[in-house]
Amino acid sequence: MLTPHQHRCQDCLDSQLYCCTCIVKNHVRLPTHIIQEWNSYFFQHISLKNMGLCVQLGHTLSDWCILPQRAFNDDFVLIDTNGIHEIGLDFCGCKISQTHTKQILCVGWFPSTSTDSQTAATFRVLHHYQILSFESKASAYEFYHSLVHLTDNTGLRRQKDCYESFMHMVREWHHLVMLKCSRRGHDLSGVMGTSEGQCTVLCPACPQPGKNLPDNWKDTPKTKSWLYGLFLAIDANFCLKRCAAYFMEESSYKSHILDRAGETQEKSTCSSHNAVNMADTKLSQGLAAMGVGMVDCAWHNMKRPNGVGDLQKGEKYMNMDYLFFSTLQHSVLDILNVSYDIACQWHKHLWSRMLTLPPSHHLNYLSKTVHFFIPKFHLPVHVSKCQTIFSFNFTHFVGHTDGEAPERGWSNINPIASSMKAMGPGCRRDTLDDHFGDWNWKKVVGLGLSLLSKMKETTAEKGEHRAAFEEFDSVITPENRTAWKAEMEAWEENPNNITVTITQASACLSLAQLEAEELEHGVDLLLHSDISPSVLIRSGIDLEQEQQHLKAMVDSMGIHAMDRQKLMILHTRMSLHRKLEAWRQTQYLNPENAEHMKLWLPSSLNSKACDLHLQHVEWELQFTQAHDALEELRQCLYIHCSLLTFKREWIQGQGANTCAQNALARIHNRQAAYIKRYRIAWGALKSLAPMLNKVDWCGHLQDLLDNDVKPLVDPFGTQGEGRRRLTWIWMMDGMDSHVDGGDADGVRVEWCKSRTRALRWAEEVELLQEEMRHVLQFLEWQADWWAARCDTAAHNEGLSAYAARQADIRHCMAGHFCHLWAPFISPDIMNEVTGFFSYIVLKLPKTTDTFGPGPGDKLPT
Repeated sequence: MLTPHQHRCQDCLDSQLYCCTCIVKNHVRLPTHIIQEWNSYFFQHISLKNMGLCVQLGHTLSDWCILPQRAFNDDFVLIDTNGIHEIGLDFCGCKISQTHTKQILCVGWFPSTSTDSQTAATFRVLHHYQILSFESKASAYEFYHSLVHLTDNTGLRRQKDCYESFMHMVREWHHLVMLKCSRRGHDLSGVMGTSEGQCTVLCPACPQPGKNLPDNWKDTPKTKSWLYGLFLAIDANFCLKRCAAYFMEESSYKSHILDRAGETQEKSTCSSHNAVNMADTKLSQGLAAMGVGMVDCAWHNMKRPNGVGDLQKGEKYMNMDYLFFSTLQHSVLDILNVSYDIACQWHKHLWSRMLTLPPSHHLNYLSKTVHFFIPKFHLPVHVSKCQTIFSFNFTHFVGHTDGEAPERGWSNINPIASSMKAMGPGCRRDTLDDHFGDWNWKKVVGLGLSLLSKMKETTAEKGEHRAAFEEFDSVITPENRTAWKAEMEAWEENPNNITVTITQASACLSLAQLEAEELEHGVDLLLHSDISPSVLIRSGIDLEQEQQHLKAMVDSMGIHAMDRQKLMILHTRMSLHRKLEAWRQTQYLNPENAEHMKLWLPSSLNSKACDLHLQHVEWELQFTQAHDALEELRQCLYIHCSLLTFKREWIQGQGANTCAQNALARIHNRQAAYIKRYRIAWGALKSLAPMLNKVDWCGHLQDLLDNDVKPLVDPFGTQGEGRRRLTWIWMMDGMDSHVDGGDADGVRVEWCKSRTRALRWAEEVELLQEEMRHVLQFLEWQADWWAARCDTAAHNEGLSAYAARQADIRHCMAGHFCHLWAPFISPDIMNEVTGFFSYIVLKLPKTTDTFGPGPGDKLPT
């Protein structure tokens, strides 16, 4: 009798209706497909198990077992990406059959238990959840219940609760994947021989002796040995609370913390750092861990082996000490650059505190060069002494490191904080280890583009800052240049607290000098008919300045001016009228306001006839007027910046702030007047230049834009010290002299900073080139290690295939990186690496037609 065709599969490409027998036959090896049955009214769900499908393990599709063994209680549940399925399952009971666990694993299912398993998950769903958790930070609870609702979103069908089993499988799967990627299956000592930190994804760009450093790296001179230094960054995160790859060994760590729990931490002598002063007062009630401390690679933001640990009560020195020395247990590098936001306090007595740690954590610091730094973003809140001594910007051989690597990584891990609060210690550590491993691997894969982007930016910055320094250096006298360079080199060898600041007394003195000069310019100039041409032009320029001053007075008067203010304006206008009448006796004076009257200086006549001698006289006077206006503008900027800093740090209260604001307003008005004075002189010079056939007359003078009006040191500037550039107004001849009250000390400091910026960017280029070599040589070492494990024996076929694939991945990555970095790495390195990987390819199955993938090819996963 023919059975009706009333069944269809939701997952197969074919939407045709089949009979029950055919649908079961088609899904013998597809037991997780979703089947629907037509009930004369609509399609409803029906399981393949209820239709009679029974999956036979241990045999091929056409070979049925003669001694099948039904799954325990005939109650087997399989979790897949499309839902949770009841499966009819038979194991093979033949004499040559494998264990039930191996039979399940051979079909790509992961059992929840090793005996009488009733639940399993497909490799596909476990891998899917692992990648999803890395990218979206979804918890296992959310993922599992999404599968529950995907299976039945009505709640009418009874489903077996497999959440706990799913959690066990997820943890076991993640742990096995970590061991597999860490080469433990290819090591003769196996899993039991795994040492601390051995499952870490290492940073290929950091110096790794025996892996990516030359054999004679210890014998390199000082000018090159800094390239083999290790950059570390330390920080803590209090979001990762809790009610062995990256974590250190727990028992010895907790024992050390317990032995020193009663010690009181030394208070900060720098700014009031809460991390130091409040370490003993952090609220930790009900928390087994307040957060985590971490040691990162400061350059590439990768987690260090044994560099992560729980914080029991605040960011205490004893916790951070243990983390720091734990990650350096097996380090043989001679140069350490350590960045920590409280390094100025933490580094004190560090070596004496080290003696309280286990002997395995002791570091022979006398044979090493250890530099301590404060990250650039955290540095401004420290006292001025710390801002100099612990600055990356002012230290040789660190490139353009900023030390803020840990801060960039917290945003990636913080979203899983809420799901970890209720985790047990083991699950929490495993979860963080898993996420840190994914973070490191993504960094490794992205090194090609990240180092390329850095190199392009650094090359451009190096050229710009070198050109800026050479321009600045060209206006410095040879005597000052030699003396300043000697002082700078001596300071770099032994940093001290030499700073240059302006006092309130010196600011008042400069203000008084400016006011005295204004009074001098305000004296009435009585012109006579037989005055000399130079006096005539000079008087015209002075009258032009008085017009600008009167305009400013009128603009600031407002619409509700008092009679006394109006009377003062009227007297000033009448006085200026008399001066203009004396200067323009032959001109008709109309009754317009004096500040708007046109002064017909030679530069205003354009191509009209004018005495050549008068044009030359105005040229000389306007040229000196432009330089004088720039000098006055620089003084105003210097005083304004200094008073602003003084107000921010010392002025409190409404009355004092009002007085300070008035003083700043007066300085700002003077600054605006000098800007206008320079622009008038600049316009006059541009008009006179064609008349007098002046060529290349500008020199260091330029058109003054609003963006050019910036102080020597801007306390509120948004640009970091490493990228800051001086505007052209500070690069004039004579800037390093004391003539006319020039700020020679400030110029000296800025010359040193400009030199330092150029040096740091040059070092950055060297460091990036060396890191590119590190990466390629590390991949060479890894590919060689994996290729050596390619065993052709039949019983090792799986291990050999995995090793060959890993070696090929490193080969493809190195080829891709070489293609990206070709313009920036030397031909010797390129030939060396190309030759090595050509040799490796001969030992592996051929997977690519050319050396490495092209820029558009995808890397193997």
